[in-house]
Amino acid sequence: MIAETVCSAVAAAGLGIAAVTAYRKRFLAATRIAAYSLVPLGLVMTGVVEWLADTAFSPTAWAGFGVLGVAWVLFMTTRAVERRRGGTRKERKEARAAAQRDAVAPAASAPSLGAGSRQSTRPATAPKAQGGDDFSDIEAILKKHGI
Repeated sequence: MIAETVCSAVAAAGLGIAAVTAYRKRFLAATRIAAYSLVPLGLVMTGVVEWLADTAFSPTAWAGFGVLGVAWVLFMTTRAVERRRGGTRKERKEARAAAQRDAVAPAASAPSLGAGSRQSTRPATAPKAQGGDDFSDIEAILKKHGI
């Protein structure tokens, strides 16, 4: 009962302030003030204020808020533990898939390659030059630039 009276008084005061603001030729601000002042009146008329007042003084409602708080704490605790373990579920799944891929591929191909054939699986590269030819490409670049 008191909450409805307070909301109605706030709405009336807000509409009065909006009228004074409109009298001063600030119509946009007056319209905004009127809109804000009608919100409490609308909440009273729809029964939301009565529901909130009943909820605020209900021990069952407060127990429900307590249960929601405990649930939130549990969710946040599991999230913190998940972060300490090494990332999100997606990252762990990708790491697990990569580990399985690495574990299966060498074991499956090792018998067919034979001992000591790992060097043949490397991509072919140009053989290194011997002795003084190591810097021939650098010398060519320097000569090109006139150095």
